[in-house]
Amino acid sequence: MTRRAAAGEAAGQGLLRLSGIHKRFADGTAALAGIDLAVARGEFISLLGPSGCGKSTLLRLIAGLDRPGAGAITWHTQPESGDIGFVFQDPTLLPWASAEHNVALPLRLAGIRRRVRHERACAALAAVGLEGFAGHYPHSLSGGMKMRVAIARALVTAPPVLLLDEPFAALDEMTRHELNDDLQQLAAARGLTVIFVTHSVAEAVYLSRRIAIMSARPGRISTLIPVDVPAPRAPEFRHQAAFGAICAEVSAALRAA
Repeated sequence: MTRRAAAGEAAGQGLLRLSGIHKRFADGTAALAGIDLAVARGEFISLLGPSGCGKSTLLRLIAGLDRPGAGAITWHTQPESGDIGFVFQDPTLLPWASAEHNVALPLRLAGIRRRVRHERACAALAAVGLEGFAGHYPHSLSGGMKMRVAIARALVTAPPVLLLDEPFAALDEMTRHELNDDLQQLAAARGLTVIFVTHSVAEAVYLSRRIAIMSARPGRISTLIPVDVPAPRAPEFRHQAAFGAICAEVSAALRAA
């Protein structure tokens, strides 16, 4: 790793450490090779790299949905059920369930009483700007609204950690910008630790405290680039010279990786 990466590691103590993570699939494909990363409590960090470099695989390992072939994933405090929210690229909503019931699903599976489920689901929908849409079904919602429901579902258990796997990739630019703003506001207000997978340099720079650049498969973290701009950031940040300079640095690091 570069000197900047080492500095980022030193700043990233406190919540999660990935040490020497390797992952090989059953067909022999080497997905990850020697991933080392420390994540601080309350940090927003993006994973950025070419398609197939193992970003989504790494996110699944962090979530506990799969196990590494070698290496260690160490939490400062071991997460309990509901401590990690996960948002996928596809909202994966139940088409026969209302927005409220989609959001309340993790609570229902946990055996939470109906009245409490209703209150928490409606509060989560309001937090993502969908107050008044509890009774709407997925077929009547736009792509951006469906993703807001998915985010509300991930947040309904009040997890301290939120993992997002390219959640805005299929959305138009205006909707994507709106959701970027909403996400960073939610993260700041709730003190969330966010690990965010994206292919967009601009999105990563706008949202992140640090950006982990991953090399082509088998994925490694080639460098960590800090974004030393106070968060949450206003939309005007996208038009500032500092934003363009960091985007250029990240793009150069991607090419080098």
